[in-house]
Amino acid sequence: MHEPAAIVLSPADNVAVTRRNVRAGEVLTMEGDEAVACSDVPLGHKIARRFIPSGAEVVKYGMAIGSATANVQPGEWVHLHNLKSNYISTHTRDARARS
Repeated sequence: MHEPAAIVLSPADNVAVTRRNVRAGEVLTMEGDEAVACSDVPLGHKIARRFIPSGAEVVKYGMAIGSATANVQPGEWVHLHNLKSNYISTHTRDARARS
């Protein structure tokens, strides 16, 4: 049986988590939602199941983990470039990345 490239952790989630490296152009089926990967997405990263408007909550594990800082299309990688964490302030996150 073919294992999905991304797994949805909760039915309420608007993102899925990649189970392996995903390549741009790959068609993904995520709990009934289908999207084409907009770019390469590394193993363990988030990918949008459906459209997430700028300012909307990004939901993973059935909980809001942050807010979209730009419109996020289905199949788009959700990461630091388009997500603001609810838990780590941006200036703290940026300082940690430089360490």
